[in-house]
Amino acid sequence: MSRIRWEQDQVAGVPLNRHVGFVGPIEVGSVAYDGSNRFWIWSTPLQEDAWGYGPTEQAAKAALDAWLASWLGHFRSFLQPGDPGSA
Repeated sequence: MSRIRWEQDQVAGVPLNRHVGFVGPIEVGSVAYDGSNRFWIWSTPLQEDAWGYGPTEQAAKAALDAWLASWLGHFRSFLQPGDPGSA
């Protein structure tokens, strides 16, 4: 189960085919429909060149979730409490 909370984006009260994902107060990504190519594109502000696509909204959200879990894995040792003198 994803920890990402999704909110549908809107302009002037009109809902868009774009959803923004948050973990707590931090924006971790978005998925948006590309009508000309008929697929959903995911991207993240956490890494400039990280993006992908899926044939459905749910597939794009799942791909972003998988990328985020993998990317955060690189920070596991930094985020875990440990001996501050053992670097």
